[in-house]
Amino acid sequence: MSEHATRGSGAGAVFSRHTGHEQVVFCHDEPSGLRAIIAIYSTALGPALGGTRFYPYADEDDAIDDVLALSKGMAYKNALAGLDLGGGKAVIIGDPAVHKTEALLRAYGRFVASLGGRYYTACDVGTYVPDMDVIARECRWTTGRSVEAGGAGDSSVLTAYGVYQGMRASAQHLWGGPSLSGRRVGVAGVGKVGRHLVGLLLDDGAEVVVTDVSEQAVDRITAEYPAVDVVDDNDTLVRSDLDIYSPCALGGVLDGETAAALRARLVCGAANNQLADHAVGKQLAEHGVLYAPDYLVNAGGVIQVEDEIHGFSFERAKAKAARIFDTTLDVYRIAAEENLLPVDAADRIAERRMASVGRLRGILLP
Repeated sequence: MSEHATRGSGAGAVFSRHTGHEQVVFCHDEPSGLRAIIAIYSTALGPALGGTRFYPYADEDDAIDDVLALSKGMAYKNALAGLDLGGGKAVIIGDPAVHKTEALLRAYGRFVASLGGRYYTACDVGTYVPDMDVIARECRWTTGRSVEAGGAGDSSVLTAYGVYQGMRASAQHLWGGPSLSGRRVGVAGVGKVGRHLVGLLLDDGAEVVVTDVSEQAVDRITAEYPAVDVVDDNDTLVRSDLDIYSPCALGGVLDGETAAALRARLVCGAANNQLADHAVGKQLAEHGVLYAPDYLVNAGGVIQVEDEIHGFSFERAKAKAARIFDTTLDVYRIAAEENLLPVDAADRIAERRMASVGRLRGILLP
């Protein structure tokens, strides 16, 4: 390995962003072409858990911005989901269709293993269950492995299920009942998670309209579910006559312009970091749009891979993911009681748990 630079919060650390992260690790293995960054935001509640994103970032600064935001989001997501886990994330810089090889994945696995269990990795955009099996050949702190390898398999199943539960709770909060029957739901992104979500929505009687930048993904969803409608792009979907807008692709999709154009009453989707900035959340509320915090409702996947650490049971993990319904209602209740936006209420619940439960790790055991 030609480089293993760690920038952390301890003495001698050199990192100018002051993001509150415990540790940021830059990983470089020139022979395999690996360029990766692992960010650990917090281990207050336990080892940091978060997926590995394989993406062709424009430059290293873009990759750093993404991994810092994603790892912080994972700390809050894991805390809000009631898991005894901290938050982390990793990004591999490159086009997975071009640069992904066994050697690169195994080199990455060795860097993860060098952290000694401070960080557990899993799937994310650009990485899949077979990739986790390869990484696990070098690193035992790997989740989201195949069923054949003793893992939980595809975590997108319970990610979609958790979003569905959050959507049902949001419908109860808005319209007085959890059924989505007759509601028109726009799903932006019908890849790993969006495809499963579409099936759940149709089974509940919702009308579904979809869009995706991938024609292949659209063709696959229309072949599987002929009842769905399709629009050309996300801008068209946002301006459509919807009850619910569900972003299920990459983050940052909700900016000021999108919020102003949105006609739906509810935003509830699987994408991470959907708000371009905090002001957009306030703008949505002022326009009468309820925003279900993304890291609250999309926690089903991390619940699934966390369960794998203990010996996976799908039914047990699904039961945990079903609790997203109640947690979503709790967030809305606290938001109303404390005059907060739902995203701020969710942050407050997560921060209180990290502070109160995390403090207990300071009580030494024999």
